Amino acid sequence: MPDIEIEPGAILDQLHKNGVTHVVWLPDSETTFMYQALTADPEIELVPVTREGESIAVALGLWIGGKKPVVLIQNTGLFESGDSVRGLALDMDIPIVLMIGYRGWTRHGVTNDSAARYTEPILNAWGIEYYLVESDEDIERISICFEEVEKTQRPVACLFGAEWKPG
Repeated sequence: MPDIEIEPGAILDQLHKNGVTHVVWLPDSETTFMYQALTADPEIELVPVTREGESIAVALGLWIGGKKPVVLIQNTGLFESGDSVRGLALDMDIPIVLMIGYRGWTRHGVTNDSAARYTEPILNAWGIEYYLVESDEDIERISICFEEVEKTQRPVACLFGAEWKPG
């Protein structure tokens, strides 16, 4: 990812603003600061999974139970979750925000990482609307994702094209 950073606290503010109750997530080495912010937040429950492919099913269970979860995974995890995205999120029209780390993305157009090259074409093939957040200035796009989810009652993705910075 580029040398742009996003403040975890600003993301948490957006999650609170939109009534999120749970974050279903497989933490990784690139998301340490977001993980620390989430574990310190008493209002949002962090639900770890062992594989990204489980994240959609876990979020679905929370949604059916009346909660408002988001899924936070990397784009490679989105690929691994493909059958759950198709069979659960899309076929069942689950209104959920997918917060996706855009590994390999670069704003300069030179993309050497195949994870970045395939992310948007896969989202387009699945018909999943997406919005790019690459700095704190773009943070309101998270709320746009929630608005789109409410309007369409379908999954919407928020692509994070930056690293998390210390809070």
